[in-house]
Amino acid sequence: MPTVDPLLKAEAISKSFGSGDSLVKVFESVDLTVLPGDFVAIMGPSGCGKSTLLHLLAGLDDPDSGVVAVEGRSWQGRSLEERARMRGETIGFVFQFHHLLPELSVEENVALPLLLAGWKEERALGEARECLDRVGMMPRHSAFPRTLSGGERQRTALARAVVRKPRLLLCDEPTGSLDAAHAAEVFELLTVVARERAGAVVVVTHDRAWARRCATMLHLAAGGLNPSVEDGPPGAPYGNPGPSGSR
Repeated sequence: MPTVDPLLKAEAISKSFGSGDSLVKVFESVDLTVLPGDFVAIMGPSGCGKSTLLHLLAGLDDPDSGVVAVEGRSWQGRSLEERARMRGETIGFVFQFHHLLPELSVEENVALPLLLAGWKEERALGEARECLDRVGMMPRHSAFPRTLSGGERQRTALARAVVRKPRLLLCDEPTGSLDAAHAAEVFELLTVVARERAGAVVVVTHDRAWARRCATMLHLAAGGLNPSVEDGPPGAPYGNPGPSGSR
């Protein structure tokens, strides 16, 4: 079979904070390979470094050791401007909190990544509306974030994350700030929209039930990422089954 190039590859990355007697080792020897079509859930107790790991994968911070590469390009040695350009071209983000700009409407928030990439306004708004339609937010396209419910804000944030059709979608507790009903709604939309508009997904979550819906479950501990014995069932909604972290 032909070799498939990974979208994301992390090799032996470690991270700590502080120094001397106050040094805290977050994790070490983390390996992760994400291939096209993967849907990977990363779990672990609060404080184990899940969000820190996601920041390293996205080039928002540097590991103490090890290498992270996206589509074969390492973050190491790149300027802030180069990193920002790489992220814009290849990565979409969904955070626990929506981070919508309050002075912009729903459609303007979603169109913003395209405008920053140099798209003409009419074209950018057209693409934004297509994404909003996919997440059921077109009836609220002209509303402002302060008038939206929590679920509506997160659906808008999801549309913004995929508007540039990222090769890799990184999600940090995307349903963590929502009640059970809205969390279920957003997760279902995430799986559908990711399948349509993203190459692969890595989602950090503390919700075991939702993690089990992913094709691959990994657990983060101080010594690295380990495949879960609860890997997603054959009916998992999206992704290639198998322990991505051990590839």
